[in-house]
Amino acid sequence: MSRLQGKVALITGAGSNPGLGYSIALRFAEEGARLAISDINEETLRLCETAIRKIGAEVIAFRQDVTSEPGWAQAMDAILSKFGRFDVLVNNAGIAIQKPIEELTLADYERQMSVNMTSVFLGTRAAIPHLRKAGGGSIVNISSIAGLVGIPGVSAYSTSKGGVRLFSKTIAIECARDQIRCNSLHPGIIETNIQKGSLTDNPEQYQAIKASVPLGRMGSPLDVANCVVFLASDEASYVTGTELVVDGGWSSM
Repeated sequence: MSRLQGKVALITGAGSNPGLGYSIALRFAEEGARLAISDINEETLRLCETAIRKIGAEVIAFRQDVTSEPGWAQAMDAILSKFGRFDVLVNNAGIAIQKPIEELTLADYERQMSVNMTSVFLGTRAAIPHLRKAGGGSIVNISSIAGLVGIPGVSAYSTSKGGVRLFSKTIAIECARDQIRCNSLHPGIIETNIQKGSLTDNPEQYQAIKASVPLGRMGSPLDVANCVVFLASDEASYVTGTELVVDGGWSSM
């Protein structure tokens, strides 16, 4: 398979497995991309790097704090030094602070915004000059259904993810003439280790969560990764400034 053959891509937050960044990185490798992967957890990141090498793809891996402006400059330097070009940025790294508003501290709020929103700004700004030199490219910013509809207990998270959505639309307009596409992707309830834990800890809640999804199941990281492959590929050459919702119909209710 070669939908991303020869494209050079950076995927942030690629260390967690099962996780979105990990799955996206492997799917990119399967589609022929040359990869840079980063995470703040270097130990888990190396496991992703090993899995990519087993597929046979070129990869570099480095620790990255996505809230650090100098760190983004270093990431771009490492990619260009290794591959000589840059084509795709997937801003995936993020955290979720889940507290009702009365319990949410200013430090919580600022941390949530820094990791989920400021990092997307920093990464996008750092990438654009290099995408322009390549003659265009794709930026995929991972948002959430919480960036589309209100969900109790995640006010700061929703704010950050809603910001990612509208930031992506603005960048799409600003960069369209340079053939740089920018889209946001909005996962719903995805089956991760945290969700799997509830199967043991609270089987009734687990079944209730699954039943709340019109398609009758939680999504897998692969469901999300396949959609990111599409947005990064030339198949999506006329797709920019949009949000792609991957939630089994949940937000349509």
